[in-house]
Amino acid sequence: MPRVLLIGLAPETVDFSDPDLPPGMNAEKIAAGIEAALADMRGRGWEAEFCSLRPDDSAEGTIAAALAHKWDCVVIGGGLRLPAKGLLLFERVINAVTRAAPGTPIAFNTSPETTADAAARWLGPGTHQPSGTPQWSSGLT
Repeated sequence: MPRVLLIGLAPETVDFSDPDLPPGMNAEKIAAGIEAALADMRGRGWEAEFCSLRPDDSAEGTIAAALAHKWDCVVIGGGLRLPAKGLLLFERVINAVTRAAPGTPIAFNTSPETTADAAARWLGPGTHQPSGTPQWSSGLT
């Protein structure tokens, strides 16, 4: 069974005044998106967990603890990479993942609804995807 770790900000820590975020976004919508993404992945028969980060110095330790277990893919959510003012945290997340889980594919979603598809791109042939969704492989793995 594929194991996927979704890494993102704890919904209550998001700065909703940031103009890089979609209008009307709030902690409840983010939490619902995380739960929907996890449900989608679990519905595909995968083990899926959320690694909740705070935008402070605890992020790298939180990632290292979560990656003490073997994962087949790590998906990094848009809340970490889209806001321009979060660039330093995004870099720290990428570096923490590559240190703690060398060789583990990293995927990026475009929304909570595309989280499972992002992971499926790297999980390889035979992973369950919705019908009509193409399997893509970079050939880099």
